[in-house]
Amino acid sequence: MTYCKRGTEGLIYLEDGTLLRGCGFGAKGVRYGEVVFTTAMNGYPESMTDPSYRGQILIITHPLVGNYGVPDPIVRNGILQNFESEKIQIEGLVVTEETDPSKWNSSKSLHQWMVEQGVPGVSSVDTRLLVKKVRTLGSMMGVIASGEQVEDPRKHIELRYDEIDFTRFTSPKSPIIHQNNSPDIIVLVDCGIKHGILEELYKTGFTIVRVPCKSSADEIMNYSPKGVVFGNGPGNPNILKDLVKNFSAVMEYKLPTLGICLGHQVATLALGGNVRKMKFGHRAINKPVTDVSNNKCYISTHNHGYGVYKEDIPPDTQIWFVNPDDGVVEGLIHKKFPLITTQFHPEARPGPNDTTWVFQKFKKMVIKDEGN
Repeated sequence: MTYCKRGTEGLIYLEDGTLLRGCGFGAKGVRYGEVVFTTAMNGYPESMTDPSYRGQILIITHPLVGNYGVPDPIVRNGILQNFESEKIQIEGLVVTEETDPSKWNSSKSLHQWMVEQGVPGVSSVDTRLLVKKVRTLGSMMGVIASGEQVEDPRKHIELRYDEIDFTRFTSPKSPIIHQNNSPDIIVLVDCGIKHGILEELYKTGFTIVRVPCKSSADEIMNYSPKGVVFGNGPGNPNILKDLVKNFSAVMEYKLPTLGICLGHQVATLALGGNVRKMKFGHRAINKPVTDVSNNKCYISTHNHGYGVYKEDIPPDTQIWFVNPDDGVVEGLIHKKFPLITTQFHPEARPGPNDTTWVFQKFKKMVIKDEGN
């Protein structure tokens, strides 16, 4: 019998029938979601608050999680500096060992934070086995429980991940304005934006207006923006029909446009391309991407379970970035419209800063457009 330091038992169940029992931590309860993994060795506060993880149970492959605790939020210009959103977004957390913190700026332990946020966790399980299952069989639905007896985990799976529009949980209900030195406005279509991306956009000097994910092209253009950004967000892009339609309508204005992650996928669909479910996705802070224009390779942050492949790209676009490991298209440039996209997260918080120049490239597109 495994010794549980918190005196609580837990379990993680995969829909292929795998059931592992371990120690519960965080909040008591039972949650279900798509089971995915990240190979990041640090940055668990950022990963856990990334809205792109909404609806998912996250396995962290690094064996010790919680070493540096959880800091107090730091907010500047209405933007969180050390979290990606205002709350934990994942359905549950699976780790090999949940540890107590030791760091100067830790205000609470991982366990305490998850208790406060109502998110269950399971430790003392074989995460290597679980990751091998996901890599072999693909991402699948699962159930996590902490401090609760569960006789038949399958009964807790209510819907498939691919069937749910998670943006209704992560998008703001009304516009949010981040006033900056410049009166020129960039409209950010916010389907669940990471605050790291928001921070890099703010650094361009433009005033940022975050509008709800469902905003129409008319609502977006009412702000007379100098550029538009379609940001990251959770879930299956193929069911976001209204968002795809609105993207197409915005493109007719020929404004400088940047699509990031979900925005890259929506751009692909709006322009006539295809987006496919990946076997187990890319989730890490050390993924390579190659700029095909100059063959330079960058290390970048990823969090996506859907991908665009070479045969899926829309007409009148050219590949900008590609993942050299599996060939997934990681960025596009449109040949006629002022549009660029990245599947990866160019801000890379807390990972490498190799690709933050993408935001400056977008800024130059906006300034050039103003000069015409």
